Amino acid sequence: MSGPSASEEEAHYHGHRARLRQRLLQAGPEALSDYELVELVLFRAIPRRDVKPLAKALIARFGSFAEAIAAEPPRLAEVEGMSEGAIAEFKIVEASAQRFAKGVARKRLPIGSFSAVIDYCRTAMAFDAREEFRVLFLDRKNGLIADESQGIGTVDQTPVYPREVVRRALELSATAIILVHNHPSGDPTPSTQDVKMTLDIVAVAGPLGVAVHDHIIVGRDGHASLKGLRLI
Repeated sequence: MSGPSASEEEAHYHGHRARLRQRLLQAGPEALSDYELVELVLFRAIPRRDVKPLAKALIARFGSFAEAIAAEPPRLAEVEGMSEGAIAEFKIVEASAQRFAKGVARKRLPIGSFSAVIDYCRTAMAFDAREEFRVLFLDRKNGLIADESQGIGTVDQTPVYPREVVRRALELSATAIILVHNHPSGDPTPSTQDVKMTLDIVAVAGPLGVAVHDHIIVGRDGHASLKGLRLI
């Protein structure tokens, strides 16, 4: 007995795509698994092929939807079936998520919700392959003046200069800052160097009227707050 014809297979995956889109719109993203969300992203770049096996391969390789989307292009290209167009779609989704989170943070601040800050920080950098140090500069009402990257380093180290951080705060007329960096290993536990660097910034900032509200470390496995851990 012969298998389904090419036209029957095409009708099948077109029907699958329509059902998946409908479930997203009617029940929301929580109703879809990670690989199904990856499928939805792949639909635009690969219109005439069943992308479920590729979506499952990406989740198996990277671990989750967020980690697959945030993976660097050379690593994505290592997965068989990932075209340049598909990789571009992933980077569009990643950039959109970061822009959206930044826009929401600007609208929601003054910072009244610690969870909103954590969500923003994790979206922006928790899945990056290299360590990055950022500073959120705040005004007297804890409104967000600016979110700036102060440096991108290696997989486990970023050079940070306390006087440069405080100098920038004074330039922006910021009265408080929140320090943020990521641990590409996934484990957000602060290192001895993380604590020392934070205390160095506190020591420089305090006499100049700039408060350090917190230092938040994010990673795939969660987050850590130095203030919450009573390390500052």
